Amino acid sequence: MGSLTILGFYIRTPFLLFWMTELLVCMGAVQLAAFIRFGGSTTSIEETLPLLNLATVVFGVVMTFSLVAFGLYQSHFRGGALGVLMRIALGFLAGSIALMIVFYLFPDSYMGRGVTAIAIVVSFFTIGTIRPLFLPLVEQETLKRRVSVIGVGETASTIFARLRRRADRRGFNIVHFLDLGEGSVQVDPERVFKSDKTLYEYCVEHDVEELVVALDDRRSRLPGDQLIECRLKGVKVVEIHGFFEREAGFLPLELVRPSWFIYADGFRVNRAEEVLKRLTDVSASLLLLGISWPVMLLTALAIKIECRFKGPIFYTQDRIGFAGKSFGVIKFRSMTVDAEKDGAQWATRNDSRVTKVGEVIRMMRIDELPQILNVLRGDMSLVGPRPERPNFVDELTQKVPYYAERHQVKPGLTGWAQVSYPYGASDEDARKKHEFDLYYVKNHTLFLDIFIMLQTVEVVLLGKGAR
Repeated sequence: MGSLTILGFYIRTPFLLFWMTELLVCMGAVQLAAFIRFGGSTTSIEETLPLLNLATVVFGVVMTFSLVAFGLYQSHFRGGALGVLMRIALGFLAGSIALMIVFYLFPDSYMGRGVTAIAIVVSFFTIGTIRPLFLPLVEQETLKRRVSVIGVGETASTIFARLRRRADRRGFNIVHFLDLGEGSVQVDPERVFKSDKTLYEYCVEHDVEELVVALDDRRSRLPGDQLIECRLKGVKVVEIHGFFEREAGFLPLELVRPSWFIYADGFRVNRAEEVLKRLTDVSASLLLLGISWPVMLLTALAIKIECRFKGPIFYTQDRIGFAGKSFGVIKFRSMTVDAEKDGAQWATRNDSRVTKVGEVIRMMRIDELPQILNVLRGDMSLVGPRPERPNFVDELTQKVPYYAERHQVKPGLTGWAQVSYPYGASDEDARKKHEFDLYYVKNHTLFLDIFIMLQTVEVVLLGKGAR
């Protein structure tokens, strides 16, 4: 069934259809709840809930977006039935809180305690019943895109090398690796196929929907005329970079060449979008500050009590931001005062420098909240690559290809790498995270930013990757 591209962001079609199904379930639950609450009296419903249709849409959107926030529409989701049910429960809990806020801000959308409670119960049990049936359905081969890879060498081998898990390959099925005489075969020999027909004839014979170009040397072996025929007759042709973008949400650095930066789509500089993003950053930061100030106040008090009122509450670090310029990032202090007496170090698991309060606020990402001031000041955005310290940047620029390109956008409180990859504390982790950051630099839009902010809820509440 493939994927759709919405404002530069790839969405698997089955998951989009399932979101729409659950949206209809939630909206239908409101209508049913109104029917139950008022005993089927149409007159009572119309008199008491003149804006029932508005309330129906608000309820459906808020609840399904809460499920999005807990990763329930991720094509790479690997949780079992228990993990699904836990996230549904957390999603409905978060959605219920969000509904209270919406009802407070927009009283006209309020539909009454009774209708709201019944709608929550009905939609929760309905979704909880149909959800466990969904992932096995998505795993069916008939719903996967049939793909053949043109190439059998090192470039082609990266597909299975980098997409090892079955969940990583949920959206496609590799039919063959087509051998055009590259020489050394570095993929599964049982999947290698040599055809004496044209590429289009081969695709028709084997019901192939897409060809992925993954030749080590495309200049001498790329069958351009045959690929044009495939494109014109409805077979999709994609380069290996675009394939990874769509299926994995990152760009393998071993495949990226300077010419790719020149000719690839993306890397847009749109002034109108930049202004809109800045307005979004400021308004969302003020809202976040208004919601989180009690938590920040309690955190400050806890830090002071733990250090017996001797140490500072905040600390600042030099970080590298947009265009490679240095700025001071503000955080709650989560380590001992002399944590870096021997110089800057990566944070590690069970780091002895972290205080008791620091363990809690790091796990819940509360230590990052003062960076709202950095966003308001314009040093950072809500969404973007995480800023690193100057000495780490100098080191990683030498070791990680194209590392400096991450500074073409503002750093962020959260980012695509933060919601897609576990916490990294090594050069190799930094390399893997940069592959996600490079995807963001290439494809960033306001739509992708909103999706990342929703996914950050799961990271914060479930402590994913915190250290």
